[in-house]
Amino acid sequence: MATTHHNQPLPQDAPVPGEGLDASRMPGHWLLARLGKRVLRPGGVELTRWMLDTLDMGPGDRVVELAAGLGATARLTLDRAPAAYTAIDRDPAAVAALSTFTTPGATNVRAVQADAAKTGLSTADATVVYGEAMLTMQPEPVKRRIIREAHRLLDGSTGRYGLHELCLLPDDLDPALADRIAADLADAIHVGARPLTPAAWSGLLADEGFTVTSHRTAPMALLEPRRLVADEGLLPALRITGRALRDPAARRRVLQMRRVFRRHQAHLGAISLIAVPTPSAL
Repeated sequence: MATTHHNQPLPQDAPVPGEGLDASRMPGHWLLARLGKRVLRPGGVELTRWMLDTLDMGPGDRVVELAAGLGATARLTLDRAPAAYTAIDRDPAAVAALSTFTTPGATNVRAVQADAAKTGLSTADATVVYGEAMLTMQPEPVKRRIIREAHRLLDGSTGRYGLHELCLLPDDLDPALADRIAADLADAIHVGARPLTPAAWSGLLADEGFTVTSHRTAPMALLEPRRLVADEGLLPALRITGRALRDPAARRRVLQMRRVFRRHQAHLGAISLIAVPTPSAL
């Protein structure tokens, strides 16, 4: 595989989504990115690593990452030296950040600006497709379109699909409480969030032609100090905290998000699912 820049940290002056927007109004994940947070996954880097390990990527794989963001998972994937890696994101700032991983003249690592539901990539050309912290933010019809696009991209004989999303617990959670959690999340992160229970995530995948082969849940602790240090490292975590303390609007938003996560911690978690195309659905 051609040499890439994936072992280098993202430059501090790299563009981030939401640059220039008011901290009180921008989506929560953009705000955290502006503060310097690079791991924006609900189960943290530990659940991401489990997903990548279970997808069992190797030198023979052609990988597509949907809504790749700022490239925290791209680095981990490229460390596994797949035959090809394509990052998809619709935000031009994210694509610019992801492009720092590419090597001039190499075609096996690329970043493409496109919608996750309509990537424009070739049918059945990928052996691995994964996406993180994206489907939760979409209404059900869009969730389905993105999953169908993943199915279209995958080679039916060897394809594997990985998700890392928010989930609601337990499977028989009162629908009224689920609605309240979704409303509180939307109010805090300024994005419509609709997480599903583990059974509902599996059911959605089954409806769209996938069979879940494994899954794992983890606490939703994105803004807890211990997770922050585990995901970012001690010094970056201190820098993120310092930036938030110096920006009153950002600090209020971060504290509001953490309050909502804590209020619903008994019913809000992270989940990763691994699925393969169901033979009858090919």
